[in-house]
Amino acid sequence: QVRLVESGGGLVQPGGSLTLSCTASGFTFSNAIMRWFRQVQGKEREFVASISGSGRIPNSDNSVQGRFTISRDNTKNMVYLRMNSLKPEDTALYLCHYNDGVQPYFGQGTQVTVSS
Repeated sequence: QVRLVESGGGLVQPGGSLTLSCTASGFTFSNAIMRWFRQVQGKEREFVASISGSGRIPNSDNSVQGRFTISRDNTKNMVYLRMNSLKPEDTALYLCHYNDGVQPYFGQGTQVTVSS
């Protein structure tokens, strides 16, 4: 059974940093492309970043490039999102994502609020 559990969110001031973590289980993690999405209530979920199974091919949305870094540790079945220079518009529920080719899976999310 696929399970994704996010953690690390919280309240941070503009310009601050946070690192989100996602612990995965129920599938072969090292083979999986992992992604982070975010969602603001009332708006569509949006892509933030992805990383290949090996970790050698990261990708991120233009809105976060240069500020957010995705990484993974295949020995721990974990994927991370390091967020620097946070802006109020980064406020959202951040969700870890995996797709097994049949359906997408999301965790319950971790809330990030950027406010002074």
